[in-house]
Amino acid sequence: MFRNSFPRLEPVSPDGLATIERGWMRLVSEICVRFDHPDAVQILVDAGQRAEGDIVFFDPEWVLEQVAKVPSEFTLRARNAANDIQIGGDQMVFLPVQGPPFVRRGLERRDGTLADFDDFCRLAQALPDFDLVGSLPCEPNDIPLDSRHLDMVRSIAMLTDKPLGGGAVSVDAAEDALAMARIIFGDRMDREVCVYTNINVNSPLVYDGRMLDALMIYARVGQPVFIVPFLLMGAMAPASTISALAQQFAEALTGIALMQAINPGCPAVLGSFLSTTDMKNGSPAFGGPESHFGLLVSGQLARRYKLPWRAGGGSLTTSPVPDAQAAYEGMNTMQAAFLAGANIVMHTGGWLEGGLVASFEKLIVDLDIVRTLRAEFTQLDINDDALAFRAHDEVRHGGHFLGAEHTMERFRDCFYRPQLATTENFQRWSKNGGLDAAARATGIYEGLLAEYEQPPMADAMRDELDEYVSRRRTELGD
Repeated sequence: MFRNSFPRLEPVSPDGLATIERGWMRLVSEICVRFDHPDAVQILVDAGQRAEGDIVFFDPEWVLEQVAKVPSEFTLRARNAANDIQIGGDQMVFLPVQGPPFVRRGLERRDGTLADFDDFCRLAQALPDFDLVGSLPCEPNDIPLDSRHLDMVRSIAMLTDKPLGGGAVSVDAAEDALAMARIIFGDRMDREVCVYTNINVNSPLVYDGRMLDALMIYARVGQPVFIVPFLLMGAMAPASTISALAQQFAEALTGIALMQAINPGCPAVLGSFLSTTDMKNGSPAFGGPESHFGLLVSGQLARRYKLPWRAGGGSLTTSPVPDAQAAYEGMNTMQAAFLAGANIVMHTGGWLEGGLVASFEKLIVDLDIVRTLRAEFTQLDINDDALAFRAHDEVRHGGHFLGAEHTMERFRDCFYRPQLATTENFQRWSKNGGLDAAARATGIYEGLLAEYEQPPMADAMRDELDEYVSRRRTELGD
């Protein structure tokens, strides 16, 4: 975890925030939100909201009353207690890319496999920069769709001892994730936060049945859901950043209110994912100024409602390869997450090609960016010793500080040292192979995988997980 104690950048005035708030309030009360699940509609009606079929009309003040019940901070437990993480406050936690169906290793782009999924788990375990692996760093397309969620949860549970993410694509995926978490945590599941899931709103203004199934299943047992509208302005939201922000909060806050109607006080996380559509060709575009601004304002409003907040970036890019475009677009959204004080940063490393591809090289490139930002957002000690007057007294006029006693005492760790970036001159760089950043990243991630050590797990727990996966795979017909 990283504690971001820097002041937040808040570009919108209080009057501007009030305008956006009026916007989402009008949406939920006049345009309203569609819930493609009769149980969800009935829960909201029983709580006093009005419905016409699957369209629910919300009282905005009721929504705010429910949102106020969400804990502003909570602890997400891990199999290894040393890896427990705190969600909320000044804490930032990071996890790699989530969801791509394709994988890139070097020049090869192909369908993701379980072996790729497992390697992302191993890297998330080996790299202290990642606080958790998530639930889907890539899609393992080489195993059956109906039961692959079992293999994914088992891999996360066995290859890492960091917090557990569960699936949300079906009732079976949600219930199996909770059952497997109970194998690991036992009756602690009844009183602690031990597993989470992430759901997306089917923007604009629709919660589909599968996402609602997962939301309700997790909420009933008091486990958190990250509720994330997926908004591409000009496609799933109006071509207006302010309007899209109002829509984002209309969608996210109504889902959080549903969770509280099910289980008051259940932890929840406000999600944001706001980008643009290329008006020339209709393609998604990531890493632009609209995303940066949207992140800053999302952070302002999250603090207004005292909600833990998952940023919409991440090192997002539309580039198909880990090149300069991928780096500068990723930096734009990642820096905004720091400036806005995000609590959870998904897609921290590995996102390529608009989220279609999980790249091992890009993961390493992104981590250099994240480490740089963490150093930049760490408060410096400002005191008399930091003034280094003794060094000036030793060197005096026209000298150099390389051999000074002050430098010799500190040279090993006085400055940030990147893992990937090179400071070699041209001759030395050429002699060492003339490798660009992507090629150097290949060597780094391959070295990490070669040195990976699987965290220990009790034999009885491993056997019970294996038995559960085997039995459920048979029951699901795979």
